[in-house]
Amino acid sequence: MTEAIEEAVGDAVGEAAGEAVGEAAGLAVTVVICAYTEDRWDDLCGAVRSVAGQRVESAVGPKIVLVVDHNAALAERAERAFPWVDVLHNRGRRGLSGARNTALAVVDGGIVAFLDDDAAADPGWLATLLGHYADPEVVAVGGSARPVWPVRRPGMLPAADAEGRGELDWVVGCTYAGQPERVSPVRNLMGCNMSFRREVFDAVGGFAEDLGRVGRVPLGCEETELCIRIRQADPKARIVFDPAAVVRHRVSADRVSWRYLARRCWAEGLSKAAVAGLVGGTDALATERDYTRRVLPAALRRELVGVLRGKGGAARGRGSALGGAAALPMAVGWAAAGYLRGRFGGAAGRSGGAAAFGGGRERQ
Repeated sequence: MTEAIEEAVGDAVGEAAGEAVGEAAGLAVTVVICAYTEDRWDDLCGAVRSVAGQRVESAVGPKIVLVVDHNAALAERAERAFPWVDVLHNRGRRGLSGARNTALAVVDGGIVAFLDDDAAADPGWLATLLGHYADPEVVAVGGSARPVWPVRRPGMLPAADAEGRGELDWVVGCTYAGQPERVSPVRNLMGCNMSFRREVFDAVGGFAEDLGRVGRVPLGCEETELCIRIRQADPKARIVFDPAAVVRHRVSADRVSWRYLARRCWAEGLSKAAVAGLVGGTDALATERDYTRRVLPAALRRELVGVLRGKGGAARGRGSALGGAAALPMAVGWAAAGYLRGRFGGAAGRSGGAAAFGGGRERQ
């Protein structure tokens, strides 16, 4: 019954978006990319090119804002390479949240979209996101992130088949099995592919600067906390996931190791503990409870069957199935340990105090 209701809601949202593409034309659109290192210069160039190539029925935009996180050399290089891009220095706390809030301070209105510096948007990405905003109750829209592996999907990240979504793909910042496969309302969006009405930040504040990634430290969940805060402030607000709005997210070689898996899951637990401290445990863990009760057990059964039958998923091999069967409980264990440490060991958040929210308009 629940799946039937979700499918009906998804159909309604999708139909409304399709009828609304023309009505949404004319919205001012700003795409924000945040960067911190020259090591990802080629990725950054690809991200900027992918946005510059977007075609939308809009009189204004897409404008591109690149925020550089406390790296003067990178900012100077970007200014020379992208003269048509507004390059800003992070004026907030070091990290992704501070960089995003720096961009929000100079965006006047309309829609603001966020794309990671190591992701490239497919053609039609922005138009797909914008199509949903003709519905005045839609305040945020995000899409899917498909992994670009260093070589191939690693055996430790399980999936039903070699090309499909895996249950642990969130570890590498990509859409994972268990997320909706059609247009659907969701609790929160993925940080590498999301958009918001600019006005919502005036109402609820910006990204929590006690949360979010700093350099290579894999903390996060700042977009989760923001989306929950938006819904708590306005229960009628709609946050929509449209898997047809696709970005390609590059997975670096250092993220396909067992060490990174443990580190990332531990950090996810710490981050969720921080979110629970800000918005309450019920909202902070609602999606995760369903994921651990429904999605992960089915994945573990599939991987174990693959081990016994000598194959993983459809074509990944017995060794991959064994890796997947080991990775699933390991991921849950590390995430749970991180959460407990954060909630009861005083490690939630980077400052240990109240969250700092930015996102207000820049005052001249």
